[in-house]
Amino acid sequence: MYRVDLNSDLGESFGQYTLGMDDKIIPLISSANVACGYHASDPVVMEKTVAMAKEAGIQVGAHPGFPDLMGFGRRNMNVTPKEAKAYVVYQLGALDGFCRAKGIRIRHVKPHGALYNMAAKDYHLSKAICEGIREYDPKLIVLALSGGQLAKAAMDLGLPTALEVFADRGYEEDGTLVDRRKEGAMITDEDQAISRVVRMVKEKKVTAVTGKDISIQADSVCVHGDGAKALAFVAKIRQAFEKEGIQLTPLAGMNL
Repeated sequence: MYRVDLNSDLGESFGQYTLGMDDKIIPLISSANVACGYHASDPVVMEKTVAMAKEAGIQVGAHPGFPDLMGFGRRNMNVTPKEAKAYVVYQLGALDGFCRAKGIRIRHVKPHGALYNMAAKDYHLSKAICEGIREYDPKLIVLALSGGQLAKAAMDLGLPTALEVFADRGYEEDGTLVDRRKEGAMITDEDQAISRVVRMVKEKKVTAVTGKDISIQADSVCVHGDGAKALAFVAKIRQAFEKEGIQLTPLAGMNL
C-alpha cells in the first residue's frame, strides 16, 4: 500500500484581495499550509482559514515566509540565519494563536517561496529555521523539498521530517525546482501533472527539465493554491490516487 499526504499552500489572501479557491480546495486535501502574515495573509484571513480547515477535518501547518507582502515572499532576501530563525518563530506564534483558539494544533511547518528555495540549497539557513521550529515545538513535522538541505538539517536536529514533491513544478537535475522565471518551471497540463505525481509516489522518479530521470521521495504532494488549475489538479490527483491504490494520509498519520 502506497501512502501519501496531499497539501496545498492556502490562506494567502490579504485584506480585500482574494487569492486562490481555499473553500473548494480544503475539502480535497489532507494538509493545509497556512500563510502566517509575512508573505501573505492577515489576522482575519488566518482565522477564517484555520476555521475552514478544522471544519473539514484536515491538518493545519504553518507556512512562514520572508517579510515581503509586495513580492509575495518570492524574492530572495539577504538575511542572517539568526534573523531567519526569529522570523519563523514569530510566524509560528501568530498562527498558533488562531489554532489554539479553535481547539486544534499546528502539525507541521513548511517554509514559503524564496525562503523554501534558499533553504533547500543552504544548510546554515536550514539549520537556523529548524532550530526555531525545535525550540517552539520539537514535535512539529518539517515539510521539506525531497533531497534538499532543509530536509537534511531537520533530520540532523532530530525533527520529524516529511519529503515533499510538487505536482505543478518542473525540476532541475539536482532536485531543486526550476526558477519560475525560466521555461519549464510550471506544469500546466493536467494529465502530465497527474502521471508525474503517480510516478513520483510509486517509482520514486521524476523527469527533470533536461529530460533526465532523477530520484525523488514523495511523502507529501503539493499543489499550489494560487495556481490557475489548482482545483482541477487536486481533484484529479485524488481520483488518480484512488485508481492507483495510493492512500491519502495526513502527515501526522505517517510513520516519519
